[in-house]
Amino acid sequence: MKYIVYSRKSTDEKDRQILSIEAQIAELKELATRENLEIVEYIEESKTAKVPGREQFDKVLAKIGKGEAQGIISWHPDRLARNSIDGGKIIYLLDTGKLLDLKFPTFWFDNTPQGKFMLSIAFGQSKYYIDNLSENVKRGLRQKLRNGVYPGKAPWGYSNNEKLGSIEIDPIESKVIKKAFELFANGGKTFTDICRFLEGNELTDKNGRPLKLDRVKSILSNKFYIGIMYYSGEFYEGKHKLFITKELFNKVQKQYKLTERARPNNKHNLPYLGLMRCGECLASITGEVKSKFYKSTRGKVEYTYYRCTKKLGKCSQKYIQEPELEIQLKDILKRASLPQKWAAKWQEWLDRDEIIENQLKEENLLSKEQHLKSLDQKLNLLLDSYLDNVIDAEIYKTKKNQLFEEKLQMQEDIARIKSDGSSWLEPMRNFIEDALSCSKIARAKNTSEEIAFFAKTVGSDYFLEDRRILPDLKKGFDIIFSEFVPHANSANLASDSQSERVMGIEPTLFHLASGRFTTKLHPRGF
Repeated sequence: MKYIVYSRKSTDEKDRQILSIEAQIAELKELATRENLEIVEYIEESKTAKVPGREQFDKVLAKIGKGEAQGIISWHPDRLARNSIDGGKIIYLLDTGKLLDLKFPTFWFDNTPQGKFMLSIAFGQSKYYIDNLSENVKRGLRQKLRNGVYPGKAPWGYSNNEKLGSIEIDPIESKVIKKAFELFANGGKTFTDICRFLEGNELTDKNGRPLKLDRVKSILSNKFYIGIMYYSGEFYEGKHKLFITKELFNKVQKQYKLTERARPNNKHNLPYLGLMRCGECLASITGEVKSKFYKSTRGKVEYTYYRCTKKLGKCSQKYIQEPELEIQLKDILKRASLPQKWAAKWQEWLDRDEIIENQLKEENLLSKEQHLKSLDQKLNLLLDSYLDNVIDAEIYKTKKNQLFEEKLQMQEDIARIKSDGSSWLEPMRNFIEDALSCSKIARAKNTSEEIAFFAKTVGSDYFLEDRRILPDLKKGFDIIFSEFVPHANSANLASDSQSERVMGIEPTLFHLASGRFTTKLHPRGF
């Protein structure tokens, strides 16, 4: 009788006692020599037997089916099968007489009804072991998540402590990652720039190559850095230490959105790509750089033009040169900038409202803490419904993520109120600062990149029509813009009477800036 030796060890083997393939072959050779068995081939495989589809195992069965061998030698039945399909194939070959014998150093087998019954039990035990092992692993992962510990490979800037089963801050990588966040948050850096920065600090993939853009984007948007873990479609609260503040993370997300709006094919680094759409057909605005050679004067001179792509159909709009475009953007920034005398008055209102808000702080905190408690109750009730099979897994995950996001927002509001008072005061201060800076940015010495960045701060959309920019201004800036009156000595200083009139709309303006109302000017309504 001819035998095939089959040896297997899974690449993700959990049982450390399983012998290596080399050790299995050595044991099986001794068995063949001791029992004087004829071996026609040694077949090895490094693959799990949890699911069907092992190429080398199927090769063994094919050879048995062709009559090239009549027996199989293996270390244990679980090396042959740990799923019902592969185990059934072995039993079927025994039933049909194509497989006559099985030899194991650690398991007795006889080709009789009783022997096949015991073999079926061994296969069943192997399947039970792997199923139970999988459940135990999943249970352990869920417990780690409940404990606030991420059960996978630590993100950049962290390292896995195998002994303690925890995730800790890497003292070297964390400084590089934090610096990358700071560079990106400050503006003027693309995702490619961050790739180069990380590569320069030896943060590369496992082959020493620069990280791909998707990896860098994933790093910059990973909420793990602010204590929120995302695993298997669900959010969890992490207990790991943080080295990125929420303020820095939020700045990066804001800059992330601005950077994503830029046109991908911006090989000339044109600052105003992605800022505008065509006012006639709403297609994108593209840029072109043309050069002209002046033989007797300036030599080669480059000119930059912006025009409609005309990809959405016929469009009559013509191009505009970059200098003219920049003049109009500066004018918009001037008109949306805040006069110093208005800012001083608004700061007085802020200081007054801060006193009032502090008086209401405890009441506000109590309300939000009760809401937070209610969200925890809803999450527990949702979990109970899932465990009782009242709702399916997908509905559970979707609803849990919604409640979790709301809970995180509520926790951030509570933390902000405890440290700063009302959640709208700080955004209002930022608005005043940005509105005051508009006139400075509009000055001739500022770069095109700075003008483009502040244009995105002031307006949510810009339309180019008849070589004229029509802005859709953000809340608060539209009020200033609509009340703008040129002055002989100041580009954006309103008259005293008009200043007093605008100051009279204090509640509306403050609520606009704090996000309580959503009124906007029509993009062509000025």
